Amino acid sequence: MRTVGIVGGIAPESTIQYYRLMIAAYRERKQDGRYPPILINSIDMKAMLDLIAAKNLTGLTTYLVGEIEKLAQAGADFGLFASNTPHIVFDEVQQQTSIRLLSIVEATCESARRMGLKRVGLLGTRFTMQGRFYAEVFSRQGINIVVPNPEEQEYIHSKYMGELVAGIFLPETRDKMLAIASRMQEQYKIDGLVLGGTELPLLLHEVGDCAIPFLDTTKIHSEAAVEQMLS
Repeated sequence: MRTVGIVGGIAPESTIQYYRLMIAAYRERKQDGRYPPILINSIDMKAMLDLIAAKNLTGLTTYLVGEIEKLAQAGADFGLFASNTPHIVFDEVQQQTSIRLLSIVEATCESARRMGLKRVGLLGTRFTMQGRFYAEVFSRQGINIVVPNPEEQEYIHSKYMGELVAGIFLPETRDKMLAIASRMQEQYKIDGLVLGGTELPLLLHEVGDCAIPFLDTTKIHSEAAVEQMLS
């Protein structure tokens, strides 16, 4: 069985969820009483965000490559970022690392393709919503990405950074996020919604029946990691 290396702490709440989901996904596939080998490197989220805010993508790449290499040296066979935002420089990091990386964007795109989706909304940090990495990957499968309007993006980002990364999940924030999703569905006719921030599923997990399917990137990525472990 292969060992996965997780660059986590971006943010801690979702890193915990990754660990739980990987254990659950493994035990669904292998009822042998064992647990999968997982290495976690919990990094300084502020250091990463400061580099992004300064638009220092070269520095960001160097920083993340170093964190992946720590996992490689510890024995990881492949790695992943337990977050969407670092995928701003995913290709650049992959070119410089000694182990293969598993992309949350590629895994989510494959899930959307299997569901037959053609136009999906994207929620996440400002860096994710305004980045091109989701749109570029999804377009290869003929799937269009739609993002909220600028005012909604500012609201989502501020709540994400001010509440969700700190483990604060408020009903009023959940209701507003759902209202944004509903407006996007009505205006843009989206047929799915990518929860492109790994804390978003923690906020929206109790929604229940919804008129639009959610793509839980944390769960999708975790299950893809377990498949890679066992392949």
